[in-house]
Amino acid sequence: MVSPELLTPYPVELAGVRRELPRFEIAPGVVIAILNILGDTELSEAVAQALVDRLPAEAEILVTPEAKSIPLCYAMAVKSGLPYVVLRKTRKPYMTGAISQEVISITTGQPQTLWLDGRDIPRVRDKNAVFVDDVISTGSTMRGAIQLLEQAGARVIASAAIMTEGDNPDWADVIALGNLPVWIEEQQ
Repeated sequence: MVSPELLTPYPVELAGVRRELPRFEIAPGVVIAILNILGDTELSEAVAQALVDRLPAEAEILVTPEAKSIPLCYAMAVKSGLPYVVLRKTRKPYMTGAISQEVISITTGQPQTLWLDGRDIPRVRDKNAVFVDDVISTGSTMRGAIQLLEQAGARVIASAAIMTEGDNPDWADVIALGNLPVWIEEQQ
C-alpha cells in the first residue's frame, strides 16, 4: 500500500484547460495519474487543436487505437481536415481481409490484438500516417500500431499523444503536450 499523499489528485494544465487527474496504484508501490478524456469535450477539443497545430505538414491520415483516444482523433480529423482510421481491439464479424498485430497495454496488463479492417488498408496504403493516442505509457501499443500500419503499406511519419508517461528517451520523438511522471514508492 502506498502512502496517502501519492493517491491525491495530480494537477495538469493542457492547452489552457486545468484538470485534477486521479492517481492509481497499478502495481505494488507504482502509481500513475489517469487521464481519461471520454466525455470531456472541453479538454478533447482544446488538446486536439494544440496537437493539430504541431502535426507535420505532410500528414495524410490519422490512425488511433480504440477506445479512449477515438474522441481525440475525431476532433483532430475535424480540425485538420484529415481522414482517420480506428484500429480495433477485437475482430468484428463485418471485417474482411483484416490484418492484426499483438501488443501488451499497460492499462490492461494483458496481451491485446490490434486489428485493421481490410477495407481500411487501401485508405492507409502509400499514405503518410500519424499514430494518435491519448497517453503513450510503455510504447507497446504505438509500436504495434506502427508495425501494423507498415504491414498495410503506410508510412508512419509521426506519433502524437496528449501526454507521454514515465522517463523514456524515445518520448522526445512523440508530439505531446506534456509528460506524466510515474511514482515509485520503495516497499518496506
